[in-house]
Amino acid sequence: MAYNLSGFKAKGKEIEEWLKKELSAIHTGRASIALLDGIRAEVYGNFMPLQQVANMTVEDARSIRIVPWDKGAMGAIDSALREANLGVSVSADDKGIRVIFPELTGESREKYVKIVGKKLEEARISVRSAREEVWSDIQSQEKDGKLSEDEKFRGKEDMEKSVKEMNEALEAVAKRKEDEIRG
Repeated sequence: MAYNLSGFKAKGKEIEEWLKKELSAIHTGRASIALLDGIRAEVYGNFMPLQQVANMTVEDARSIRIVPWDKGAMGAIDSALREANLGVSVSADDKGIRVIFPELTGESREKYVKIVGKKLEEARISVRSAREEVWSDIQSQEKDGKLSEDEKFRGKEDMEKSVKEMNEALEAVAKRKEDEIRG
């Protein structure tokens, strides 16, 4: 009986999705609603995600328009955006709030590329951790007689092949983001 790696592969997909989500929050000089995903405004006594209290649209390559469904929430949304310290300009007018993304400098681009590298390394560490768990499980199953020695080494080969594929997928995600940042 061959070792079942489906749980390990699912974990790899989770790690890839985590990396994509983390990288979507990195400022690239272009307007992206994903950058605002983690921001919560105190509206009606509760902290709520912006998506639940306002309509958000990309106006042009460097600005987002936020139109609250309740005009009374404008102050809370404005405060939440300013406190988030995203490196963007925020201006309110009678139509809503405009978030303006500044042009990135060479220095800020390199800073963001380094952040991408750190997030990639965190994802790789997660893959290595999951790999160690699977390898321990394979070895214990062999000791318990559930896997033969050949099946153990076949399982290890398949696991290493999956690790390589996961790391390549993670690197591709990070490379796309780096290219986007460098423009």
